[in-house]
Amino acid sequence: MNRLDRQGLALVLLRTVIGWHFLYEGYFKLMLPGWSRQGGLLPRWSAAGYLTAATGPLAGFFHAIAASSASAWVDRIMPIALVAVGLSLMLGLLTQLGCWGALGLLTLFYLAAIPTAGAPQPGAEGTYLLVNKNLIEAAAVIVLLSFRTGTLAGLDLLWSARTHRAARSEAAAAREV
Repeated sequence: MNRLDRQGLALVLLRTVIGWHFLYEGYFKLMLPGWSRQGGLLPRWSAAGYLTAATGPLAGFFHAIAASSASAWVDRIMPIALVAVGLSLMLGLLTQLGCWGALGLLTLFYLAAIPTAGAPQPGAEGTYLLVNKNLIEAAAVIVLLSFRTGTLAGLDLLWSARTHRAARSEAAAAREV
């Protein structure tokens, strides 16, 4: 059995909070329309605004998606992808696949709007120059990929232990024959 030391615990905690971030982002998008604190109906979530506002190297591609019928598919697929990645990371289930999914999504988000202003922007939460929260979270996911945190804790570990026990039992039975 794998011993979960402080470093392992920190990595699993990092995986869990990144998973929570993805899960909640997807959940929120799936739950709209919802109600505001004032009691008004909120509009249904759509990626069109994000795609239209893209300024990065893939801006033309994102603008084309926003202007096409594919935007309706993006509106359906994106929240589901976010929830799937979030659950994967939080539960430690298919963790490597979840990390690759997170890295793919974060790369798209980063390339949609690489921060080049280096000055405060209206409506932005911070002042960024090249490095923003998407890039930082992507770097953290690369750490999770490198350390294979599914082998430290989560359903991957349970599945692996069960598979190993079954293989040992089969090998022992084969030796007895």
